[in-house]
Amino acid sequence: MDAVCNLRYQRYSQNKVRRICNLIKGKSIWEAINFLQNLSTPTKDVIMKAIKSAGANLSNKLGSKIDIKNTWIKEIRVDQGPMKYLRRYHAGPMGRAMPYTRNMCHIKVVVTNSK
Repeated sequence: MDAVCNLRYQRYSQNKVRRICNLIKGKSIWEAINFLQNLSTPTKDVIMKAIKSAGANLSNKLGSKIDIKNTWIKEIRVDQGPMKYLRRYHAGPMGRAMPYTRNMCHIKVVVTNSK
């Protein structure tokens, strides 16, 4: 059985998040969490939150606790979110005002209890 977690509008660049997600694809939840705890990048918190939420969703679907050593990450995908315009501006060429833009991403995690 599969369970899904969607995290949307996260304030990190999709390339930075995707670089870490490719390392944990196909691993068990237990291996992925232990791997992420040893990283120093701030994006690990967002990915760990998504993995734990997907595991909790699977536990809810099954109606019992899951064994995280026998639950695998089937798919983890990072897509680009909107380029958010903040309500502040910085100086542009020829006296124009240019809005600040920030990268955002959407993270989708699918976990399964059968390999």
